[in-house]
Amino acid sequence: MRRLALLLAVFLLAYLLPFAQLSANSTVTNATREALLLLQDYARTHVLLCLVPALFIAGAIAVFVSQNAVMKYFGAQAHKLVAYSVAAVSGTILAACSCTILPLFAGIYLRGAGLGPATAFLYSGPAINVLAIIFTARVLGFELGLARALGAVVFSVAIGLTMHLLYRKEEAARTDGEFVVTDEQDARPLWKTVLYFAAMIGILVFANWNKLGEEGGLGSFIWQIKWYLSGGLCVALAAMIAAWFRISELREWLASTWDFAQKILPLLFIGVLVAGFLLGRPDHPALIPERWIAQLAGGNSLAANFFAALAGALMYFATLTEVPILQGLLKSGMGKGPALALLLAGPAISLPNMLVIRSVMGTKKTLVYVALVVVLSTIAGVIYGFVASGDVA
Repeated sequence: MRRLALLLAVFLLAYLLPFAQLSANSTVTNATREALLLLQDYARTHVLLCLVPALFIAGAIAVFVSQNAVMKYFGAQAHKLVAYSVAAVSGTILAACSCTILPLFAGIYLRGAGLGPATAFLYSGPAINVLAIIFTARVLGFELGLARALGAVVFSVAIGLTMHLLYRKEEAARTDGEFVVTDEQDARPLWKTVLYFAAMIGILVFANWNKLGEEGGLGSFIWQIKWYLSGGLCVALAAMIAAWFRISELREWLASTWDFAQKILPLLFIGVLVAGFLLGRPDHPALIPERWIAQLAGGNSLAANFFAALAGALMYFATLTEVPILQGLLKSGMGKGPALALLLAGPAISLPNMLVIRSVMGTKKTLVYVALVVVLSTIAGVIYGFVASGDVA
């Protein structure tokens, strides 16, 4: 209870205190102010609608999804085509940012998913966001939107397979020693479990649905009715819980959700503060001004693409915010190749994201995962910049 009270106190302070009134009369004090304002923005726009539903889904995976099912579709011995296909397209369902995906990743990985499919899911969740890709194509051009979509799908599979190959012996020992396939029977019919999870995922998706700018079209219509959809799903979920679940199961679900929350939320809050101190909010420079990023990422050199990918990996992007940020950076002189590199690395990972991943799969695997994202994003940026510049015959 003390930890819960402390987390609630931190959340309420971040949510309510008037950090915008703090003075910014020096670089350090301005960076501190930006760190607090980014944490406040995170608390107001992401914790209740993004992280809380994701934590409950992760808790439900740990309690109500049978280990056999996870091992069958995501385990180290699962059929690779099925495992990576499901993981690679997960972002088309989950409109998740790099932090919202973390509880879901932790849920399936700790439940027995192989490292390869789990990291493919971890990358694809925020990277293959259909809304973000459409928004990219509309604002930054069809070619960049298409390159982002293709790169994200290919990267999710490439990263997952590489992680699997690098750690296949270690993963085989982990799954053989910790996870044993049994003849356990589910407590309720499969269709009930599917509807239960579909309702929670629907709440996560529709509550965070973003308007894409112009009126008309399915996306705009869903945005207009998203609270009706979310409210209806909440009512349906409450009815399912009341009718299908025992009190003991609900207590176990809450305990599992709380376990994920106390492991993940403190690291996320610390990571958001550090990211805000270094890079600030969009169009609000902190210790490292955005114009430096644009200048260092100008042109299409290997160094420019690597810097853009690395900067994107450290920055925190809420869903869709990377697009207007890139729009401003492109106007300031950023090259098209580095823009793609930042798009492929930035939304998928962030400093807060890295801290939590490390707590789940260790320092070494986290460094390898981050390195793969940055290197592949750099290579894709160089290739795209070369093609976009018209240097190809």
